[in-house]
Amino acid sequence: MDLAFERHGAGAPLVLLHGLGHHWQAWLPVLDRLAAERDVIAVDFPGFGASPPLPPGSPYTAESLADAVESFCARLGVREPHVAGNSLGGYVALELASRGVVRTATALSPAGFWNRSELAYARAVLRATRASVVALPEERARAVAEHPLGRAISMGLMTAHPSRLPARALLAAGRALRDARGFDDTLDSLAWLLPPAPPKVPITIAWGERDRLLPRRQAVRAGRWSGQRVKLLRGCGHLPMSDDPALVAGVLLEGSSR
Repeated sequence: MDLAFERHGAGAPLVLLHGLGHHWQAWLPVLDRLAAERDVIAVDFPGFGASPPLPPGSPYTAESLADAVESFCARLGVREPHVAGNSLGGYVALELASRGVVRTATALSPAGFWNRSELAYARAVLRATRASVVALPEERARAVAEHPLGRAISMGLMTAHPSRLPARALLAAGRALRDARGFDDTLDSLAWLLPPAPPKVPITIAWGERDRLLPRRQAVRAGRWSGQRVKLLRGCGHLPMSDDPALVAGVLLEGSSR
């Protein structure tokens, strides 16, 4: 299907997948670094960002989002790209790796490695975050985004260093979350999300040391599933791209060099 995307750079194709309720702009802090060595394609999932929703009656699941990305790459003429994702996007990257349709996959704090209570906590946080964004008038949202304390309160669960996120990026992320047509259905589907099948291609998993949405103890389970050591992103939260762009870009370039 047709998806909204941004493409920069030259080299081996690297497809970037955002988390639940976000948009491709989540990758802006690392985009230029990656584009210096890769043909970077940052994508909006169906029903998120500027992408159209899935066809009526289609379920919003991690698997259906993976189907959409696979179809998108085929329409774009990109065969077996490298892929990287964050949170839900990380799970979708691993799902594509289990299908063997990508060259490598790198997952940053991927969903799906939680226990029951951790899942309930994450879903409650995400639902409450969206509700607060929906209820906040635009002028008030702008004031919150431009004030250091406002950024700290609104993004403290998602980033380790909210001050490093520009006000305009926070405002844009808030609008993307507010307008995400696929949010509720996708969030509901997470209740049934289990780790994907074993990967058929090389993968890299990295986890924010200070991830407060999907705590880093979940990295232990991801490591057991993958059979390899999970990289620790020191000083980073759940959205590590703005916390330490150089570190994250390095992990993605290394992962897509395997």
